[in-house]
Amino acid sequence: MMAFIDVHREDLGIEPICRELAIAPSSYHEHAARSADPGRRPARAQRDDEIREQIKRVHEASFGLYGARKVWHQMRREGIMVAKCTVERLMRAMGLAGVRRGKKTITTISNPKAPCPLDKVNRAFRVSRPNALWVVDFTYVHTWAGFVYVAFVIDAFARRIVGWKVSTSATASFVLDALEQAIHARRPDPDDGLIHHSDRGVQYLAMNYTQRLAEAKLVPSVGSVGDSYDNALAETINGLYKAEVIWRQRSWPSVSAVEMATLRWVDWYNNHRLFGPIGHIPPAEAEDNYYAALENLDMAA
Repeated sequence: MMAFIDVHREDLGIEPICRELAIAPSSYHEHAARSADPGRRPARAQRDDEIREQIKRVHEASFGLYGARKVWHQMRREGIMVAKCTVERLMRAMGLAGVRRGKKTITTISNPKAPCPLDKVNRAFRVSRPNALWVVDFTYVHTWAGFVYVAFVIDAFARRIVGWKVSTSATASFVLDALEQAIHARRPDPDDGLIHHSDRGVQYLAMNYTQRLAEAKLVPSVGSVGDSYDNALAETINGLYKAEVIWRQRSWPSVSAVEMATLRWVDWYNNHRLFGPIGHIPPAEAEDNYYAALENLDMAA
């Protein structure tokens, strides 16, 4: 209504318009004064303006992925004390929202005749240290040139992606490349008994893949066919990847476009993305905290 008065006050006059709209002229004059001098606006309105700027910055820094809960946690990490309901209210008013995950299509193709290790995880994906449990899986992406496949190796301790690979073919060599990257990056101690958990996909049960597990002294563990619960952590990361990268773009032109987008996302995911299960901090920070605490214990001893 104030905007209507602003537009028509020269032609119709402020008092007649206010009389017809049942608004006190003093209310309009106060509105005009506040518009001319933002310092006269209520403290809450001024505070909201400040919070809006911070919300916009945090939301943009997350590539538009964060919803109100994660925006609120990130602001608190930065020392900006604000109520969660305030962030929710302002994000609604600003038209900002996070991404939502959809359902995953099952890609596991099994061979019932292939030798299969037992499930040594039994859906217990919480571990006490890094390099205790790796979970692996791959997903697919539609591109103009056909399907592209993306494999991940995730350390279960802090949900950190330690290996990944993009390929135009879903072969054992493709997932092996992701594993090799993880082994090279993490250099796990052969005596640690690191468990490698996958579904029953033929790629993960192939001879060259299982031989590499044996060479690296990784303990193989396999869940059920098409059972997302038996490999729930890997399925979760796949879901985040599809929602936060793939589904946000209408189409993908090539494997190189997918690869570059995946590279950027993995770096952001590991070093900046907040995870509730690990205390609303990024995976890399959670691991750094673990090793810092371990070093302090060694020094105390």
